[in-house]
Amino acid sequence: MTEKKFQPVGAGVRKKDAAALTMGKPVYTEDIAPKGCLCVKLLHSPHAHAMIEEIDVSRAQKAPGVACVLTYKDVPDVRFTQAGQTYPEFSPYDRLILDRHLRCVGDPVAIVAAQTERQALAAMRLIKVSYKVLPAVLDPMEAIDNETIIHPEENWRALVPSCGADNKRNLVAQGVDEQGDIEAELAACDMVIDRVYTTKANQQCMMETFRAFTRMDTYGRLEIVASTQVPFHVRRIIATALDIPKSQVRVVKPRIGGGFGAKQTAVCEQYPAIVTMKTGLPAMLVYTREESMTLSSPRHAMRMHVRLGAMKDGTIRAIDLHTISNSGAYGEHGPTTVGLSGHKSIPIYTHNMKAFRFAWDVVYTNTMSAGAYRGYGATQGLFAVESAVNELAHALDMDPAKVREMNIVREGETMPAYYGEIAGSCAIDRCLARAKEMIGWDEKYPAHTMPNGHIRAVGMALAMQGSGISGVDTGAVMIRLGDDGVYNMAIGATDMGTGCDTVLAQMAAQSLDCSVENITVHGVDTDTSPYDCGSYASSTTYVTGMAVVKTCEELRKKITRVGAKLLGIAEGDALFEGDCVREADGERSVSLTEIANAHMMAGVEDISACVSSGSPISPPPFMAGCAEIDLDPLTGEVKLVDYVGVVDCGTVINPNLARVQTEGGLMQGIGMALMECPTMNERGRTVTNSFLQYKIPARVDAVSVRVEFEPSYEKTGPFGAKSIGECVINTPAPAIADAVYNASGVRVRDLPITAEKILLGDRE
Repeated sequence: MTEKKFQPVGAGVRKKDAAALTMGKPVYTEDIAPKGCLCVKLLHSPHAHAMIEEIDVSRAQKAPGVACVLTYKDVPDVRFTQAGQTYPEFSPYDRLILDRHLRCVGDPVAIVAAQTERQALAAMRLIKVSYKVLPAVLDPMEAIDNETIIHPEENWRALVPSCGADNKRNLVAQGVDEQGDIEAELAACDMVIDRVYTTKANQQCMMETFRAFTRMDTYGRLEIVASTQVPFHVRRIIATALDIPKSQVRVVKPRIGGGFGAKQTAVCEQYPAIVTMKTGLPAMLVYTREESMTLSSPRHAMRMHVRLGAMKDGTIRAIDLHTISNSGAYGEHGPTTVGLSGHKSIPIYTHNMKAFRFAWDVVYTNTMSAGAYRGYGATQGLFAVESAVNELAHALDMDPAKVREMNIVREGETMPAYYGEIAGSCAIDRCLARAKEMIGWDEKYPAHTMPNGHIRAVGMALAMQGSGISGVDTGAVMIRLGDDGVYNMAIGATDMGTGCDTVLAQMAAQSLDCSVENITVHGVDTDTSPYDCGSYASSTTYVTGMAVVKTCEELRKKITRVGAKLLGIAEGDALFEGDCVREADGERSVSLTEIANAHMMAGVEDISACVSSGSPISPPPFMAGCAEIDLDPLTGEVKLVDYVGVVDCGTVINPNLARVQTEGGLMQGIGMALMECPTMNERGRTVTNSFLQYKIPARVDAVSVRVEFEPSYEKTGPFGAKSIGECVINTPAPAIADAVYNASGVRVRDLPITAEKILLGDRE
């Protein structure tokens, strides 16, 4: 075949939706809702744990403009999970749309739908509720086998028994994964670091809050338009919650104003859905910012006990990690996030390891239910394990970079703690070397005093993640040759601002040897799109990308077959050349437009292909990050001076989008490390319920963040690509924590790192 005319893969192609978004086109959920939608509002529980004794909605039902007021008496008694995961979900079925038993502050007590927001809020104030307040379990360390059972109901269900869930013990999940004799190996080590690290329930803080509108279509089916990362999962979730067939639910995903994992949980869709089912009228629910920060799906708060054993030369022989994860009032994503805390942290140090043990307990408490957030448990686990590696280096009086260079996984090695997978593509060593060079590690480590008395110091960390969920999730695309010779691509993957529509179009254009402009991408509609698990677990580029490649291969064959027939030659004598099919040994050719039109004129269906793809493995991307901080020893104030991140995501499909993905993830990790402090009072109420109380990095905080890529080639991925979206959030917290230690002598093991902790902490 002749040389390709187009090389879209590797090019910084502009996002396909860039013009629409920058021009303020009506593309988001609230923009496209039909006029006259009922406004849906929720009455929330003021108690962390309570039972509704009486509820009187009679006055509210008679209020002006009210269409319906619903309580637990009006909804199906069918338990479901809001977690957007492939069936059977690992998360337990422990929710009702409305429940008499209230398990956290903010739990919905009633649904009010009215013509206007003012009318809905006025009616809500007319609802009278009598509560029986129950003892609350707020401390995850006290949850297991507590006399207060948070989910005593008999219709609680765990679909995957191997998760170890037991509602009568307040357990969402429990388990252990190990290899070798961990106690014997630790006993044989010269040095054992034994530490406890904790992280909090950080909020995703996406710009667009949770929202959805619903209506009945012409055929009496429920249509849901929602800002969601998982349209096909939402279809199943809502069908289960409403106790109706999936065939009666259609989900459409417009543009999304950010998700970062929060919208992998169906936080709000069920409420307007049941209003529409009850009234037959379109209904819309838009969460306020306060609701999005008090009744949402934040990161799981975790407590991680690490024992890390090494020899005096720095070789790491054993890692023992026990994670306790606070799932909150419900079990969404509880059994799965916890797994990443160990399975995406311990494997980095495979090279000299003789034994590992990773044990976990995920518990119910009477706090806001947790969910998915970029990094999905790996962020917490890497803060613990990477901090322990840094502490080991200091205990041995070694450079943390040297300790890592000795112990990191090499390409081709098997990673027992990563489900026994092989590191088929691995440039973590080159990432580490380049990050050191960029930050000036050898010159700056560990710290030096500035003329103004401030202390400059550096710290580092490594990270890995995955590329989709191996053996579970699948993606599919359908590509059709149009009568104008260009392609229409229907996808089920969800672009939530990351640019996956563009990246997948680049892969299709590369495979079909055409311009990216010749690929029209159609967003997700569960009635017309091919099935895709959705955008989570860093799956889209790797999993759905391979579906693109396979679909294009099939489509090329079909186009070549039709072209050969039109040319009157054998299929083996025809060549696909991007814009035409030509004779291999001649001058004759037939254009794509001629092929498409001739095919349709013959009364034959369109030339199209649809192929799905999954993977038995999940190749990890790797990253090295280095931080430089400025510490004022008088006040304890820490300012980030410089942060460098070097990423191995295989082949970089779109450098521009990969760069902004990395920069954005790093800023979120920096916020987690230095600013974000979700706080709950003694009654279980979240008090950090707005951006006045909950601090995240602003534009002025986006100091020097420098990103580079160290490509590897993943042979199982599309054009050698792996994922990038999640890995990039994971290095800032442990890197900054070690830089703070190098500057102050204070080791902060409980995020966030604050001036108070530095000034009041013990010097080591």
